Amino acid sequence: MILDGHSREAIEEAATRLRAGQLVAFPTETVYGLGADAANDDAVAGIFAAKGRPADHPLIVHVCAGTKGDEALSRFALPLPEFAMKLVHAFWPGPLTLIAPRQPGVASAAAGGQDTIGLRCPSHPVAQALLTACAEHGVAGLAGPSANRFGRVSPTTAQHVQGEFDDALLIIDGGACEVGIESTIVDCSRGVPVLLRPGVITRAQIEAACGEKLRDRHDLSAPDPRASGTLEAHYAPSAKVRLMDAKAIRTALELLGADAAHIAVWSRTELKSRSSKVLLRRMPDDAAATAQLLFATLRDFDAQGVKLIWVETPPDDHDWEGVRDRLQRAAAS
Repeated sequence: MILDGHSREAIEEAATRLRAGQLVAFPTETVYGLGADAANDDAVAGIFAAKGRPADHPLIVHVCAGTKGDEALSRFALPLPEFAMKLVHAFWPGPLTLIAPRQPGVASAAAGGQDTIGLRCPSHPVAQALLTACAEHGVAGLAGPSANRFGRVSPTTAQHVQGEFDDALLIIDGGACEVGIESTIVDCSRGVPVLLRPGVITRAQIEAACGEKLRDRHDLSAPDPRASGTLEAHYAPSAKVRLMDAKAIRTALELLGADAAHIAVWSRTELKSRSSKVLLRRMPDDAAATAQLLFATLRDFDAQGVKLIWVETPPDDHDWEGVRDRLQRAAAS
């Protein structure tokens, strides 16, 4: 059941269901989330069951902005270091998740049993309206992984979510997601900022905001906390994804000629095929525009029945890091 997220009645209905321990799908600026009361371990278990997600693979907890959000931050996490608070002030609400030491006895299921927890304050106005209504109902935060079956392509519209689950799920429609890929994740639990998952917030922006060098996962000897979206294989459509440079794609299309079939190509370079059974689609030259279209494009190729998706490898620079990360994980599946 899809309800208009701009309706006050829809938001109230969703908040009531969440307070009762039910699941609700909701929009964020990144992707749609499958939400449950983060402090209710039984409700959170419903997320893992619905997605087919391993219970030790942690979820991100979404909190509202303002005073209620500050209270939620204190409820779920131990005091953050100064550099982490600088990131909060710079990027919340927005597509940044921080991994912090977890308050003992709170949100164990959402944290996948770890002593750390991922926290985010989304900027989508419908998400904020829902989170604020939830806070008024006593629900401090929503555990909210992407609203799709585990390992599959993340949803960026309410219709994508509807195609993943049965009609019993309430879906709050907030339109197409503006960012299109999941949040940047920075681990703040080990005394220095460590990048666990790239996104549209770049390394340079993070370092400028917190005043410290952003470390990579391999820079520290201590093991990383488990975090959402960091498995080697993830974000996969049904078709096989292969990353290739433009020359390799062009050569393959020329060799296959008019016999090429069941292939989709997404490239920044203009390419041609002699086969009418090859889908050719131009990738934007801009990283942010590509991120916004990425998951919707993969889903559309699947819907058209292709077996292979050839994607021109994104540029090797920090602006494209989030897109490159999602495509590499999709290709590894």
